[in-house]
Amino acid sequence: MKKLFLSLVAAGMLFSACNSSTVGNSSTTTADSAASAANAPVAKFEKESHDFGKIKEGDKVSYDFKFTNTGKSPLIITSARATCGCTTPTWPKAPVKPGESGVISVTFNSAGKSGLQDKQITVTANTQPAETMVHLIGEVLKK
Repeated sequence: MKKLFLSLVAAGMLFSACNSSTVGNSSTTTADSAASAANAPVAKFEKESHDFGKIKEGDKVSYDFKFTNTGKSPLIITSARATCGCTTPTWPKAPVKPGESGVISVTFNSAGKSGLQDKQITVTANTQPAETMVHLIGEVLKK
């Protein structure tokens, strides 16, 4: 009976010691995350969507989504992906310093498309949150 009681006491102490260090680590991680978010870069777009209006099937339209880094550290864009292969984005490969501006150029090829179009471009960068979306919208008329 004594051995059982001592085993339970030892297990309880071990359990409480493990919980104490876990709580300390998570609060440290939360504080570090808050500090990182405060210094993170921010991509502020002039316009988050552009309506190219009505175009004929087969036409190509391009638009430059202009943005400014309003954060406190350099903005690094790792990718810009469109919802389909008909839309091609290009983005700056070099870091955009705080206060500086950049452009994400998007070209939409309407070949084989008709009707209302909403092409979403997902921009992934070292921002909080990591993904930002811009839209290229309009209508493609049949020939």
